[in-house]
Amino acid sequence: MNLFQKALGYIARSIVLTDPGLTQAVGGRMTTTGEVVSTASVLGLASAWACVNLLAGTIASLPLMVYRTRGGARVVATDHPLYMILHNSPNADQTAVDFWEFICACIELGGNAYAEIIRSSDGRVIALSVPIAPEIMTVRRLRDGSLQYEWSDNGIRLVAAQENMLHIRGFGGNPLGGLSTLSFGRQTFGLAQAIERASGDTFRNGVRPSGLLKTADTLTLDQRKQAEELLQEKFAGAINAGRPMLLDRGMDWVQLSISPEDAQMLQSRAFSVEEVCRFFGVPPFMVGHTEKTTSWGTGLEQQTLGFQKFTLRRRLKRIEQALAKQLLSPADRQAGIVIEFNLEGLLRGDSGARASFYQQMLSNGVMTINEVRALENLAPVEGGEVPRMQMQNVPINQVGPGLGQSRTSASLPVTDIGVTP
Repeated sequence: MNLFQKALGYIARSIVLTDPGLTQAVGGRMTTTGEVVSTASVLGLASAWACVNLLAGTIASLPLMVYRTRGGARVVATDHPLYMILHNSPNADQTAVDFWEFICACIELGGNAYAEIIRSSDGRVIALSVPIAPEIMTVRRLRDGSLQYEWSDNGIRLVAAQENMLHIRGFGGNPLGGLSTLSFGRQTFGLAQAIERASGDTFRNGVRPSGLLKTADTLTLDQRKQAEELLQEKFAGAINAGRPMLLDRGMDWVQLSISPEDAQMLQSRAFSVEEVCRFFGVPPFMVGHTEKTTSWGTGLEQQTLGFQKFTLRRRLKRIEQALAKQLLSPADRQAGIVIEFNLEGLLRGDSGARASFYQQMLSNGVMTINEVRALENLAPVEGGEVPRMQMQNVPINQVGPGLGQSRTSASLPVTDIGVTP
């Protein structure tokens, strides 16, 4: 970025640009409302900030795991080099949460996320660079069919080949890049910005008087000035609220009632919140907008499940497949290495749902007691490595005496009922 572009960026932050060419030069997009839509202006909207923060923060908080599959069994591959990079710390400056939060925010706003792949001399991935802002990246297809990535860092032109750039595409994933939410939603964001600006101007300019003085006589300039000074000194401001007013010269006080509701200001702001949430696929109640009901189920639990299924799942899958395609070597794929987010991380804050999940896994022999204890950061117990199952609907002729319950109706090890652990 040269000095001229930096100067334009400063001007764009200081004034409202009206020239489309100048607007494009500083990375913004002009809308029909006259508002400049850029990353900074959109994140200035409370609804957009909440949506991006929710999506990026939720995905970044999920554990990103590297598994090794052998003989149908899958275990966490903590010895694999990618585990430490993806799960703990991709580079020397960021934690995994910092890295993935930035990556997800770039995807939500710009439709693309980039991070340079740092490899050792033998081609192994040893780190991922700090994510690169999508607005400074240029992607082009070379004659040999490969992709080339070009960007500038502190005035230095940098170029990377396709195999050295992690590129996660958003919705509409063209090989050159996904579709930008800022670009396709600029009219919606511009309208929301215009509503916020109009609301602020209304209060700043004070065009909503609480009343007026009415008289049949014509006031001279001096009389008008005296009346205005009297109102300003004696009756304006919260400290003078309720103070009685003494009027003469046949003046009458006329009370005015003009509210934002009358001008449909609040309704317009509420509508803009819903429009912004619709672009990001976030239920309005999850960003604090609870004025209307939603069609996603009858309760908050069902609405949250819908958010996980229809909003989070495709985003997680998009990241998982990009990582597998660009970071795993042929030897890794042959060894059964897979990269997946652990959705059980969403249950950490819900003890009731976590307990119900563990109960189902234990009673059906899917998990052992020690596996459950490991998830809860508890030490293993003796005998806790044997899977167990609950037996029900036992034939009546097999019910034993005493408690009226046969041994097969109790919680039995899987090996006792003919299932190999």
